[in-house]
Amino acid sequence: MPKILSVGTSIPKFPIQQDTVVEFAKELFEDSFKDINRLLTVFQNGQIEKRHFARDVEWFREPHTFEEKNDIYIKEAVAYGSEAINACLHNSATLSQPIAHEDIEAIFYISTTGMSTPSIEARIMNVLPFSPYTKRIPIWGLGCAGGAAGLSRAYEYCLAFPKAKVLVLSVELCSLTFQKNDRSKSNLVGTSLFADGIACVLMVGDGVQLEDSRSYPKVLGSQSTLMKDSEDVMGWEVKNEGLFVVFSRDIPKIITNWLAPNVSRFLESHHVKLEELEHFVLHPGGKKVLEAYQECLGMETNKLDTSFQVLKEYGNMSSATVLYVLKEIMEKNPDKGDKGIAAALGPGFSSEMLLLEWE
Repeated sequence: MPKILSVGTSIPKFPIQQDTVVEFAKELFEDSFKDINRLLTVFQNGQIEKRHFARDVEWFREPHTFEEKNDIYIKEAVAYGSEAINACLHNSATLSQPIAHEDIEAIFYISTTGMSTPSIEARIMNVLPFSPYTKRIPIWGLGCAGGAAGLSRAYEYCLAFPKAKVLVLSVELCSLTFQKNDRSKSNLVGTSLFADGIACVLMVGDGVQLEDSRSYPKVLGSQSTLMKDSEDVMGWEVKNEGLFVVFSRDIPKIITNWLAPNVSRFLESHHVKLEELEHFVLHPGGKKVLEAYQECLGMETNKLDTSFQVLKEYGNMSSATVLYVLKEIMEKNPDKGDKGIAAALGPGFSSEMLLLEWE
């Protein structure tokens, strides 16, 4: 089965403490909500301490056009995406030797926070020494589910082409979608959660010979699920000024009621029981989302330690976040035979899951 060999990240250069964001949000929203101090508790209760952005906090105090923000997205996505690719291909924590750019057969590019034609991976191929014959598969619009979905599509590609080495590159610059004049509660919640993140994963097919005895997660299978008639749960409203966040307050409740049978169906199809899983590579959409995972799946708290730690240090980076969790778990070098599940939820409303086993 296809294996995941490496994950690399690129950390945006402007770290911002959550206390600083609280002050900014109070200044921005206090004229719109009489109970602003009560609403601001969402920042303190979310267990996020720090996030990273492509611009410093002063940049967000001024209005910016959709065109200006998207131009920044293109420039920074190429720069940070290139860094993440290099970090992935040279990750000594999981690779015995670097992988050459020319050896990569395909790139899956995942994003929902900016637009570019030609797409970002094509622009990166003009910066890094990839083969001109590298296949490009840009995927847009999957939001937080995109990282896990990218892994699933790469897994299927490697099943079809067992000698392939492929990359899944996720670039999410959520901060550049910020709407200064949007005084909705969705925007307030989004301001408390979302951040910028960039991650790249290397996956290879069964026909690729490995030269070391390290343990890597192989992908045993995947499952995509769409909840019917749920477009209003999560996503974007596209307006003249840009992208406006849609973020239902019912997301934790939806997860609690919908996810457990979804997970059960997936595991049963592979004859695996929940209690057999050692590792949970779960997208930390927020504290309440992780608590909903825990409640509906009956998990021990420590099984989500890595997801909570990524949330604490980086916030919700949309599709890239689950790949940060994957990186942390892989670099702890799990034992051979350990099983795990990777999962993320996104617009649609939808879920994407993968079953993993280290070998």
